[in-house]
Amino acid sequence: MDKKDKRYSAYLSILHEELMPAMGCTEPIAIAYAGAMAHKILGRLPNRIVVEASDNIIKNVKSVVVPNTGGLKGIEAAVVAGIVAGDADKVLEVIAKVDDTGRENIVEFINTKELVVQPADSNIIFDLIVKVYAGNDSASVQISHYHTNIVRVTKNGETTLYNHHCDDLNTSLKTDRSLMNVEDIIDFADSVDINEVKDALQQQIDYNTAIAKEGIKGNWGANVGSVLLSSWGENDIKVRAKALAAAGSDARMSGCELPVMIVSGSGNQGLTASVPVIEYANELKLDKESLYRGLLVSNLVTIHQKTGIGRLSAYCGAVSAGVGAGAGITYLYGGRYKEVAHTIVNALAIVSGIVCDGAKPSCAGKIASAVEAGILGYHMYKNGQQFYGGDGIVVKGVENTIKNIGRLGSIGMRETDKEIIRMMLGK
Repeated sequence: MDKKDKRYSAYLSILHEELMPAMGCTEPIAIAYAGAMAHKILGRLPNRIVVEASDNIIKNVKSVVVPNTGGLKGIEAAVVAGIVAGDADKVLEVIAKVDDTGRENIVEFINTKELVVQPADSNIIFDLIVKVYAGNDSASVQISHYHTNIVRVTKNGETTLYNHHCDDLNTSLKTDRSLMNVEDIIDFADSVDINEVKDALQQQIDYNTAIAKEGIKGNWGANVGSVLLSSWGENDIKVRAKALAAAGSDARMSGCELPVMIVSGSGNQGLTASVPVIEYANELKLDKESLYRGLLVSNLVTIHQKTGIGRLSAYCGAVSAGVGAGAGITYLYGGRYKEVAHTIVNALAIVSGIVCDGAKPSCAGKIASAVEAGILGYHMYKNGQQFYGGDGIVVKGVENTIKNIGRLGSIGMRETDKEIIRMMLGK
């Protein structure tokens, strides 16, 4: 792919828009970010907070520990952490530097100030408004569609920022994702100037490897990674690949304060798309450039799938990333478009039914299953086996199958999503 080709610049932009550092599960961190921004706009510490959040945000915040809060969970802990001890300029690392005094102030604020959490009155799947009040002053920040997309800001009832495109995810995102396809992704990975992507990819390697190792070393969540290694051993690359990805997720879901590089708005997806590819590159003793190019395939295939599904749904995002990892691993073994396309279709045929019931320790188990499916998808094709069009929701052509998955996740599972949320909220 020539550098002058518009697709080249588009893929570069998409990659840099989607890969960003974050500490903690991204939904509570988005709430902390909105809180920190609202505090900054208000200009002083509020004494009353109102949080309006869409059901999918509530789903993903309910069961995870907010980092740097001393083990606190929930929307209240997230927003107060951002307001009392956050740094809005750090965006998704907003509460990365909270100290002991900050943690004490968070607890005191929760126990002494007025906090109201209520469902958002909108049809936007990812919609969040944080309103803060102090005396006669007020401020609000609204984030919609994805975790850093501030669409409206008010101060004392006056709107100071408004994005007229806030009702449309496709116009909120900076770069058009509709041009993405697997064949172009492989072409881009083959031809991109590595100097234009290596900094972001190296940060992904450093951050995600570190938290994966911490997940194995420490006692985090359900310790899925440690269970995999103790049960099946460390000598099998397939076991190590899924164990380390799962371990990173267990650490994140349980409040580990190490950052990750997210993909498609999710740290779990960032871990799933990267850690298995890193492990396979090490196993195959490949050079750094080969690893970078394999990560490009994995990340971009993940983003491509998620474009049709949306940021939040009843479709487990780890599936998209596990399939992406399988594509990246196939690429490391020398596979190109044909092999990668069959790996994707095979893997999607296996695990596309996993549901998202919020962020929590069991995400680690789902990650392990998704990575397993990605690896199996490659080995099936390598051994002359594949799933064909007409096998369930698989249709002829990788792009058509990905389109079906997008339809399943964004449209077909809407009622499933609502029912999951009702179950989680005890309704």
